[in-house]
Amino acid sequence: MDRLDELALFVAIIDAGSLAGAARRSRRSAAAATRALASLEARAGARLVERTTRRLAPTPAGLELAERARGLLAGYEAAVSGAAGDAVRGLVRVTAPVLFGRKHVAPVVSGFLDAYPEAQVELVLADRNLDLVEDGIDVALRIGPLVESRLVARRLGQVSQVVVASPAYLAARGTPRTPADLSAHDTIVGPIHAGVREWRFGANRVRLAPRLIVNEVEAALIAARAGRGIARVLSYQAAEEIADGRLVRLLAAYEPAPVPVHLVTPSQGLRPARVNAFLDYAAESLRTLPVLQFMKTGT
Repeated sequence: MDRLDELALFVAIIDAGSLAGAARRSRRSAAAATRALASLEARAGARLVERTTRRLAPTPAGLELAERARGLLAGYEAAVSGAAGDAVRGLVRVTAPVLFGRKHVAPVVSGFLDAYPEAQVELVLADRNLDLVEDGIDVALRIGPLVESRLVARRLGQVSQVVVASPAYLAARGTPRTPADLSAHDTIVGPIHAGVREWRFGANRVRLAPRLIVNEVEAALIAARAGRGIARVLSYQAAEEIADGRLVRLLAAYEPAPVPVHLVTPSQGLRPARVNAFLDYAAESLRTLPVLQFMKTGT
């Protein structure tokens, strides 16, 4: 391992707070991370991290070295990019929720690859929020309030929680006019409310006796389209069905406040040119999506 790689691995250790996390982020073995840290501490003649049973915490000397290392690594990245004419090349690892990723992020990735022939993208679709540092993610699309202060975010728009049913179901069972009416209807409880037998509408809660419980949103939508009952999903998930009339949006006046949608990146360090290029390309493309300007309309 050369000295720059060693410094990069050390910065990853500080950011991840663990040797295992740094190893995953840097695509190295845990043994390599341990050797790099030991080698740096031997040459520095000082302890750079304090080791606990759960996490590694940088010492003052470690913080100072990490700050200088970031500057050196950023300068190296800038020098290499400049020598290559700011070429966008190399791998960008991106994650997004499954359905949103399939419908909207995958086409953006395809366009980015066309625009930058020397770039690569690994798209990881998952409905849980991956840890960007631990899992080695460069860019994530997040839906909902951000709780991690270490992330740098670009807001793209917003989505709403919507209640939907098929025209056939409503013709047979009637249309609920208030949230309280839902107690007399068949409901489909999906992943947003897994394990919860109530839906909230602001300060009001409606207890449910669902006829169907699923753990995947596409299954809830299939059942709703088939007239099995009333479902609650995020607006982007049902936007096509609402637009073409396969599903009807209900109780819009009672919907909770919309939730934000962001592109996020880890806060540490200077981002490589390839990551900046993907962020710019994806943000420009995704901000124009009608599903991210889904506002309160309907009945």
